[in-house]
Amino acid sequence: MLTRKTSPSGVVYYSSPLLEQVGVPHAFSTRLGGISPRPFDSLNLGNPNGCEIQDDNERIRENYVRLQTAIGCANRKLFRVHQVHGNGVVMIHPGDAVSDSIQADSIVTTDPHLLLSVRIADCVPILLSTLDGSRVAAVHAGWRGIIARAIGSAIGSMLVVKPLMSARDLVAAIGPCIGGNAYEVGSEVLTAFSEEFGKDAPVRNLAEGKGTVDLRAAARLQLMSLGLEESSIDVTDRCTFRDSDEFFSHRRDNGVTGRMAALIGCRE
Repeated sequence: MLTRKTSPSGVVYYSSPLLEQVGVPHAFSTRLGGISPRPFDSLNLGNPNGCEIQDDNERIRENYVRLQTAIGCANRKLFRVHQVHGNGVVMIHPGDAVSDSIQADSIVTTDPHLLLSVRIADCVPILLSTLDGSRVAAVHAGWRGIIARAIGSAIGSMLVVKPLMSARDLVAAIGPCIGGNAYEVGSEVLTAFSEEFGKDAPVRNLAEGKGTVDLRAAARLQLMSLGLEESSIDVTDRCTFRDSDEFFSHRRDNGVTGRMAALIGCRE
């Protein structure tokens, strides 16, 4: 289970005991401990798409600095991608020249000078590391990313780096996202999850063809199907929609909201 932590500066984030044991710096951020005003109060790490109301980019940068400092990574270069709800992966080796305008939803690296970041506001973030901390990944997956098997694409990219490893050499942490009780969807999404997961599909049918989907459970099922042991996966019961005191939520706030981030870097 993830652990809630508060830095001396007031930044609140969640940490994975499994990733701590591996020794890789990481965090699942909350909305607490930053400088942004409403409706982005206060640790906002990104602006909503297609919304007239936007946070100031300088405030967002300062919020990242505060979060990076809280986890001891103030001097690491932050790397992000343009997330598109797919299964694209960016692989970064030491010395690679890359742009954060690349469209992808997962980032993998072996560079100990980088800090990877994916942004979320209801989707599920997944952080991954090898047992020796030499390669890590950050994954962003909404329902489309789950169906597109974004987690599998990221793990596949991690395992092709020499020396070759298996999924049993990985640990994972699933961060806060919208909970299964709050994530109501239409029949097309229910059908997609039933086709992907069969009888184990983490769905609940409601009236008029609607239902709910548990993204956190879906991510866990996919990780285990890829070869990770249940004991190698950290989870949380925090819900971005329900727990408004700690998290932004795109669905709860009708799109006018900030972004959390999941950060991870290789062990130095």
